[in-house]
Amino acid sequence: MGEHTGPGRLVVVGTPIGNLEDLSPRAARALAEADVVAAEDTRRTRVLLDHIGVRVPMVSHHEHNEDERIPSLLARVAAGDVVAVVSDAGVPGLADPGFRLVRAALEAGLAVEAVPGPAAALQALVLSGLPMERFVFEGFLPRKAVARRERLAELASEPRTLVFYVSPHRADDDLAAMAEAFGADRPAAVARELTKLHEEVWRGPLSALAARAAEGVRGEVTVVVAGAPAAEPEELTEVQLVERVRALVADGSTKKDAIAEVARAAGVPKRVVYDAVVRG
Repeated sequence: MGEHTGPGRLVVVGTPIGNLEDLSPRAARALAEADVVAAEDTRRTRVLLDHIGVRVPMVSHHEHNEDERIPSLLARVAAGDVVAVVSDAGVPGLADPGFRLVRAALEAGLAVEAVPGPAAALQALVLSGLPMERFVFEGFLPRKAVARRERLAELASEPRTLVFYVSPHRADDDLAAMAEAFGADRPAAVARELTKLHEEVWRGPLSALAARAAEGVRGEVTVVVAGAPAAEPEELTEVQLVERVRALVADGSTKKDAIAEVARAAGVPKRVVYDAVVRG
């Protein structure tokens, strides 16, 4: 634990998701230099600190005490201390406690620093073999069946790749619900025990992955699902193109915007729609 002469700061530290060798030198230094470590589970964080030979005072900071813990942690930062915040694994605030603490620190005008670290969502995305350039992180689905079904229905037409965290105890139900909402043939991947000795990735259609999960899943699970395929453009006659344009104009669109919208939906050049309107 070092001495600090400057203003305090909150340091959000990403920690390994399974393999302790993934702790970066910068993260190890941030933990060693902290005046206190706010940990989701102090027992698990003690294992990490022992691994790097660091003895730093810790306080618990988890979903059940976050609101009551925030004022005292911010007071320490305001007094000049360096407070490091860690979750059990991965990046604090990403499906783990930390977001409210960071927001409160920023609202209080305190310095916040983030030290990058592993994240199961990105690791699974890389290993899935599915498109990575655009994706959506959805975290955990609702526990109740009705709420879960509603959430998945909202995502059924999402074109970007979807990433979910899944409890091993609910993996079979969650995957079956995804297959029903997204279609049995939607490509997906199930990644379990990432970076650990028994790391495994299943790839295939959702129906096959759901059937496999029904046999039992162990360890931390991340599910990656391909986005919805692009809809086939409508094949419209020249008369229908003109009718669509007129309907949009009647609803308040300019003729230029209406032509562009109809051309996009029909998958034809704007000039084709424009010429049809002129002739119509």
